[in-house]
Amino acid sequence: MEKAKILIAEDEKAQRELLEGFLKKEGFSVEAASNGRQAIEKIERDFFDIAFLDYKMPELDGLQTLREIRKRFPDLPVVMMTAYGTVEIAVASMKEGALDYLTKPIDLEELLLIIQKVLERSTLIRENKDLKARLQERYTFQNIIYGSPKMEEVMGLIARVAPSQATVLIRGESGAGKELIANAIHYASARSEKPFVKMSCSAIPETLLESELFGHEKGAFTGAIQKRIGRFEEADSGTLFLDEIGELSPSTQVKLLRILQEREFQRLGSNLNLRTDVRVITATHRNLEEAMRNGLFREDLYYRLNVISIHLPPLRERKEDIPLLIDHFLKKYSELNQKKIQDLSKEARILLLRHSYPGNVRELENLIERAVVLCRGEVITTQDLPFHLQEGPSEKVWEISGKTKTLPDSLEEIERDLIVKALHQYQGVQTRAAESLGISERVLRYKIKKYGIRQ
Repeated sequence: MEKAKILIAEDEKAQRELLEGFLKKEGFSVEAASNGRQAIEKIERDFFDIAFLDYKMPELDGLQTLREIRKRFPDLPVVMMTAYGTVEIAVASMKEGALDYLTKPIDLEELLLIIQKVLERSTLIRENKDLKARLQERYTFQNIIYGSPKMEEVMGLIARVAPSQATVLIRGESGAGKELIANAIHYASARSEKPFVKMSCSAIPETLLESELFGHEKGAFTGAIQKRIGRFEEADSGTLFLDEIGELSPSTQVKLLRILQEREFQRLGSNLNLRTDVRVITATHRNLEEAMRNGLFREDLYYRLNVISIHLPPLRERKEDIPLLIDHFLKKYSELNQKKIQDLSKEARILLLRHSYPGNVRELENLIERAVVLCRGEVITTQDLPFHLQEGPSEKVWEISGKTKTLPDSLEEIERDLIVKALHQYQGVQTRAAESLGISERVLRYKIKKYGIRQ
């Protein structure tokens, strides 16, 4: 592990050399400056993990140097050192952005503790930034796998909706990817740096749902042994994603409506009104219009939630996405399981392409993960897929007209579609298209001619 680099700015030579020698013996890389101007010059030339500044220095005193550092190097942690250890000096230093202060004579044990604390804080900040960057990269639109016209429409709508403050209702079957869409909306919005809180309304018992949403005070009900903030408080200034919104009871619907209308709520067991600034994204697989007709869902709440409605089509209605998703999940789970699986056999691909996917993208992902784990070689075959896929098409996914097709005709249609998609994916480069399909370039040229494919 690389040694932390520390800057000591101290005008008293004996004190400066004492601190420099001690920290070097403790394994740190140390540079020393005799005044504030010199300290700034060193920071301009090199990277430091921490800077210790003496409060009284010639040319630029400690506070002046600190202000300059905050302007030009805002991420550099600074600790002030002073023989004038008054509260006023400490407060002034903290107001200008110092993380901590030390009084002279310096306690060397305290010095090491402060360095440890600052380094741990810097590591945590760096890890949080890295995590946020990975999350934002993961949920950018470019990383949502699609290629079908229907998904192109969905993604275009999301791109227009994300920068707004509008409430969004995502509709679609279970496993279609509604949570992924909610993530993409949040991380493409102005609230991306703020909290993104998720809650499934169907996963929490009705008796606990209000407490989860709005929080409760100590003693509000049996078992409430301490105060707890709810999801709305947790998501303040950010985004709250409520999945399976159709499962809310009528009483909870009333309270949710009040928050959406007035932007305020009360914890259970409290009369205090709390204000919140939250963008709400909801999702459901239920038919909310039918639920309204049956008196199970409030009409006024429906119109509050349905400002922007995004319908996520099931996988069977966007079959063009299936080959792309297969390749994506194959790469993902091969790397995760440290296996060198190159591809799927032609027969295995056909089985996966003709399946209707009642469980949508989640089902396809599970099938590929299972196949990767079970595969003994470098190519996934039909033996690595569940038996029910091999019994025949579960739905007429590939049928274009009502006319019954023979098996050879159906297989030729699938084969032609695969070739067209491969050529499109590799911009007409036949060598790469043939390689992705697991056939030779000569066979590909023959198929192109056979099916009359024009580029």
